[in-house]
Amino acid sequence: MAEQSTVQTPAKETPKFQAPKKKRKWVKRLVILVVAAALIIFVLSRCMSSGVQSVSGAYLPAQATTEDLTVAVTGPGTIKPNDSYKATTLIKGEILSAPFEEGDTVSKDDILFTIDASDVENAIKQARTGVEQAQLSVQSAQLNYDSLVRTRNDNTQDRQVKANANGVVTKVYVDPGDTIAAGTPIADILDRDNMKLEVPFHSVNAAGFYVGQSAAVTVAGTAETLYGTITEIAATDSVGLGGTLVRNVTITVQNPGALSDTSTGSAAVGEVTSSASGSFQYGERKQLVAKYSGELETLTLNEGDRVYDGQQVGEFKETQMQDQIDAASIQLSNARLALRNAQDSLARTQDSLEDYTITSPIEGTVIEKNYKEGDNYDPSTASSSGASAFMAVIYDMSRLTFDINVSEMDVVKVKVGQKVTFTADALDSQSFTGVVEKVNINGTTQNGNTSYPVTVTVDGNGSELADQGLLPGMSVSASIIVEEVGSVLCIPVDAVQRGEAPYVLVPGAGALDESGNLADFTKLERREVTLGRNNDEFIEILSGLEEGETVFILNNASSFMSAMMGM
Repeated sequence: MAEQSTVQTPAKETPKFQAPKKKRKWVKRLVILVVAAALIIFVLSRCMSSGVQSVSGAYLPAQATTEDLTVAVTGPGTIKPNDSYKATTLIKGEILSAPFEEGDTVSKDDILFTIDASDVENAIKQARTGVEQAQLSVQSAQLNYDSLVRTRNDNTQDRQVKANANGVVTKVYVDPGDTIAAGTPIADILDRDNMKLEVPFHSVNAAGFYVGQSAAVTVAGTAETLYGTITEIAATDSVGLGGTLVRNVTITVQNPGALSDTSTGSAAVGEVTSSASGSFQYGERKQLVAKYSGELETLTLNEGDRVYDGQQVGEFKETQMQDQIDAASIQLSNARLALRNAQDSLARTQDSLEDYTITSPIEGTVIEKNYKEGDNYDPSTASSSGASAFMAVIYDMSRLTFDINVSEMDVVKVKVGQKVTFTADALDSQSFTGVVEKVNINGTTQNGNTSYPVTVTVDGNGSELADQGLLPGMSVSASIIVEEVGSVLCIPVDAVQRGEAPYVLVPGAGALDESGNLADFTKLERREVTLGRNNDEFIEILSGLEEGETVFILNNASSFMSAMMGM
């Protein structure tokens, strides 16, 4: 029923009858697509073939050959003289003499320039006067200080109350806290332990006596005999009983306890007896008096105390003299400091006089002379006025040197004494030799890489080399020969590829055409190799290749991308 309804549809519904035409258009489009695909496949196949040939041309062949390998560390440098000196000074003034010319050879310590030093000579005279004045100030301050110290010491001695005899204190006149004047009695001291007996002897006999001689003393009334020594002999004679000449002799004995100043006795020296008896006296009876005026701060004496000669028994209160001494000490220190400053100033001024005579610290050749006799030199205005800041420049051309910076990876290979070859940029046809003089361990780090300066001494006399054209300031390219390996199997350094293990590219089956040229780079094969030493051009092959084998190097100037860009 549905199909009949469809057949009987009016003729105005034309879209239903256009379906066969759409089917024919689809077939036509399919045919076009098939043809286009075939054409694209053909073009691509031709392009791929051309691309393989083009990329194959981006590889350069090299042979594994035996080479006389020399390992070197290279780098640039700048030629310098053995030593140089640029004469200058911080002083200014008129140049009085300049006894040399450019090209002259000067020796060490030769005078180059003398500058007018009249100003500094006047300054030296003033500085000497200042030193003399400072010395007088020190002397004055020293005298003042010493005087106060002596006074203080004297006062210190006088302030101390000391016993002036051995004995017993029989009377005390003052108390602590009393204010007394010098000469005031303080105490009486009596020596009862020793008794003195003064008796006359005939002068004829006494003339043979001497101090310290033993004597025997007989005490009157007791007939007790005591032994002592002669302590004093009168210097002159006197008239004794009966008109005879006598001389008094004093004998000291120890008091047994019963003797007093009322006891009497006689004496005998050897077989000679005294011509008369005499009275005993206490060994010493002295009065202790004050030697200082002021308040008696302490006193340790009491009646009945036993003291010895020189024993300190009291002290007066100190006055404020210490403040004066301290002030004098500061004044003396300041005077000494002023003297040192004056002496230092004089020394500096005298030293500056040497700056007015400029000498050469090296032996060499004068290559510049910028000032002459009569010129005025002023370093502060030399640059701004267009004049040279250096009065003269001297080069020691006995030898030439240069420094090259060696990386931290290579510096361990460099040793003092190694041979160096180099060329100068300005001298295309000449090469020169030298030797490593010093490897400096003070490196410089930039961007995480450290380099070390290596000093090279050029072989030959510097002046003769300069005559050949090698001049200070020229740029050179140097090679430090760190090892002369000898004949070994080598390939170009660029032929080695770096992966997990180093490898080279060698031709596999189908890689080469009949002429031995690379026809298909996709047929190149990797081969691991064991590497040895190398220089900038060649690297030693220890294993993995045989002499004469071909390796291929990718030419960085012609890459796969450039080949595709060409297509």
